[in-house]
Parts: sequence; structure tokens; C-alpha cells
Amino acid sequence: MKIKNVIIVALLVLTNSSVFGQNKKFYIFLAFGQSNMEGSAKIEAQDTVNINPRFKVLETLDCPVINRKADTWYTAVPPLTRCNTGLTPIDYFGRKLIENLPEDVTVGVINVAVGGCKIELFDKDNYQSYTATAPDWMLGMIKAYNGNPYGRLVELAKLAQKDGVIKGILLHQGESNTGDANWPTKVKGVYSNLLNDLNLKAENVPLLAGEVVNADQNGVCASMNEIIATLPTVIPTAHVISSKGCTDGPDNLHFDAAGYRELGRRYADQMLALLKF
Repeated sequence: MKIKNVIIVALLVLTNSSVFGQNKKFYIFLAFGQSNMEGSAKIEAQDTVNINPRFKVLETLDCPVINRKADTWYTAVPPLTRCNTGLTPIDYFGRKLIENLPEDVTVGVINVAVGGCKIELFDKDNYQSYTATAPDWMLGMIKAYNGNPYGRLVELAKLAQKDGVIKGILLHQGESNTGDANWPTKVKGVYSNLLNDLNLKAENVPLLAGEVVNADQNGVCASMNEIIATLPTVIPTAHVISSKGCTDGPDNLHFDAAGYRELGRRYADQMLALLKF
């Protein structure tokens, strides 16, 4: 009988080992979306230096070209999405958090994004029907995430939860859904699924959604910002990050490097306020 009890206790310890090993001061943030979250601007020299090792990225893929392996934490030197992507808002989101959070706090980011995709790609129940109609140029990016970007994001998030605590979810998507009045409801579905699949509570894990390139930069999808603005009426724990004044590239669709830096800092400002720092 005593032996049986010892075995039961041992199993309980093993089962909960990730909880005991979890660092409550390792703040993890999930990021997903399309090309502006993926990162379209060229990474400049200033973006690769003076990065605090307390700012980490969980690598999503095996990337021998940058000496990284999937499912492993690294100092968050860009690229932070896939092996050859560009600068993203997440780069400067993390930097500003580290500058303002206590020195015993580490920040980790996980970024799964697919250029050109609609929000439907992250619908866990219907992504396959979307993928079936996706253009050929997008399929390689989807395949990189084992054909299921949402599933890969959840897989990485569960791995990260063994190390730290998820504190927020960042979204930048909408260009491909411009004019879709149902977009906020679709986003709510993805957000709710993430909360359920990761055993999270909305009041502890807010959703931060960035505007697309603003009308003041002649953004070709700027009308979508009116729909994005309604997101908090559908998701009470959602916060919209303004893109006003964030500079963009020649296509008026993607931010330039300076625009990504500023937008990332704005995401951080909102998150710092929510964290009460």
C-alpha cells in the first residue's frame, strides 16, 4: 500500500513538473496575423544591436541560415517570424517592454504570421477549406507551419507555458479582409479558441490589435480601420493600437522600418498600461 502511494505521488510530481518549473516573471506574448505582423521592411543595422538577452523569441522553424532550431528560445535578434522575414512590430514591442519592466522580468514572443492571409486561416475548424483556395504563392508559408498556422501557434504556446506565463495576444491582420463587417466576430472566434485551448482567462490575457496603414499615409486598406475600431465592442478585453502617423512603404500597404518601430512601441505602451507599469 505504501509503495502504491509513493508511485502515485511520484506521478503527480512528474505531471506537474512544468508548473513547478514555470517562471512567473517570464512574460510570454503570442503574435499572429498577415504580412505586417510577419514583417516586410528590411532589417537595418540598428535593429540587430543592443538587444537585451531578457528579450527572447521562441523559434517556430528550423533555421540553419541563422543557426536556430525550432522550439528553442533565443535572444530576439530579428528575424522573429521565419528564417528570412523582415522587421516586425514585435521587435520594438519587446524592446520597449524590457526597457520599462523590472530587471527580473524576461519577455518572450512567439510570432506565427502568413503574408496575404485572411483571418480565416486561423480558424481552427475551417482553415483547411481556406487553404484549399489559397493562392499558390501562399502555400509554402502555410506548409512551413505544418499546414496549420493556428495549430502551430498553440503547439508553441503550450511549450512556452512550461517556462513562463502568457500575458497577452497581439494581432495585426485585416488588409485581406478589408470591408468584411464580420471580421470582429471572426477574430473573436480565434481569440476564444486560443483562450480555451491554452486554458487562459480573457481578463488575464488581453488582445491587442493594430490598425492597418492609416489614411494619413494614403493606406490602400485604411477603410478597414473603421471595422477594426469596433473590435472592443465584440471583445471587451481587446484594445486597438493606432497606426496614425506610422510611416509606410511605396505600396501604401506595408509599414516601413520606422513605421514598424513606432507601431511596436505603441503595442508596448498599451501592454505596459495593462500590466500597470
